[in-house]
Amino acid sequence: MVGCAYSDKRVLFLKYRGVIILPIKIEIIAEFKIEKAQYLNKLGEATQDFPDFAKDPVVLLELYKLMLKTRIFDGKAISLQRTGRLGTYPSVLGQEGISVAIGHAMNSDDVFCPYYRDFGAHLQRGVTMEELFLFWGGDERGSKFANNKEDLPHSIPVASQILHAAGIATAMKLRKQNRCAVTTVGDGGTSKGDFYEALNVAGVWNLPLVIVVNNNQWAISVPLSSQTSCETLAQKAISGNVYSEQVDGNDIIALRDRIGKAIEKARNGGGPTLIEAITYRLGDHTTADDASRYRSLKEVEAAKKNDPMARLRHYLRKKDFWDETQEQALISRYQQEVEQAAQNYLNLPIQPVESMFDYLYEELPEALMEQRQLAIDSQNGE
Repeated sequence: MVGCAYSDKRVLFLKYRGVIILPIKIEIIAEFKIEKAQYLNKLGEATQDFPDFAKDPVVLLELYKLMLKTRIFDGKAISLQRTGRLGTYPSVLGQEGISVAIGHAMNSDDVFCPYYRDFGAHLQRGVTMEELFLFWGGDERGSKFANNKEDLPHSIPVASQILHAAGIATAMKLRKQNRCAVTTVGDGGTSKGDFYEALNVAGVWNLPLVIVVNNNQWAISVPLSSQTSCETLAQKAISGNVYSEQVDGNDIIALRDRIGKAIEKARNGGGPTLIEAITYRLGDHTTADDASRYRSLKEVEAAKKNDPMARLRHYLRKKDFWDETQEQALISRYQQEVEQAAQNYLNLPIQPVESMFDYLYEELPEALMEQRQLAIDSQNGE
């Protein structure tokens, strides 16, 4: 019997009782590599020549302002939840660059299939702050975007939105449309079967699909090291023959560049791309979570040094494109906008209790009609 086998310089040797008995040449049929993009390091210093769009300070300022608006909205949402005026809410603190880059790169006729941490993209695609507040306040009217009829609403079930995006991308391809579907998922979602199923069909059918993985290092309380033994999440796309790469998820320039190129490739028949954005979740998973139970303050403080906003702000100030006076004026302006949106949300009449039945089906099944009427009667004191 052969006791063991080992390889040396791509030749397989079979060994029996310490004696090599049979050398077998092997052929390498495929090799892969994962590249990582970065233009701006955590000190706000350029690591290489910027792409053309980033050489325009107007564009960089626009990206910075979008991140700032997203952060101020995020802070207000948490405040509303803490005072009982909003439901469970997932903070985007420290991850603003990913959704802002997505929204900035997409065309208006592309379709966005988000998960639940993509406010920076929503605000660029016509979704109002009031609608966002409504959704997280438990009001289904927040899923009916007045200014964007085709983007999907927030997806709470983990990774299901990737399958939806693959289906939409399939329709685009069958209709021969020059469009793209973009979807997002957290690092934990890459452990779901939905993720691999979507990758498989995207690769087989060469779909116009871009998948952005927000690798914020934590799937609720489960660290990345407990989720996968893969060195990168990007390499998981190899299983579906989908091109993939890593991006510094705290570098808005790298994010905008790589996501933009992936979208253009998809829209022009180049097929799907998966981008793993490396970042860190500075806040709790949601307002129902207490991250201090499972991670150290030291870890969080270290991660704050990679803050995407601080990184770009440092660069802009060093180049004299931005100063503290402008910063404070913009903060004040955005705070007023967010406060007004919050007030508009709070002033909306509460929906009647029977509305919980009205968003489930196009036509309510007979079995639920009696329950709906009971809800109406209860509300009327009958």
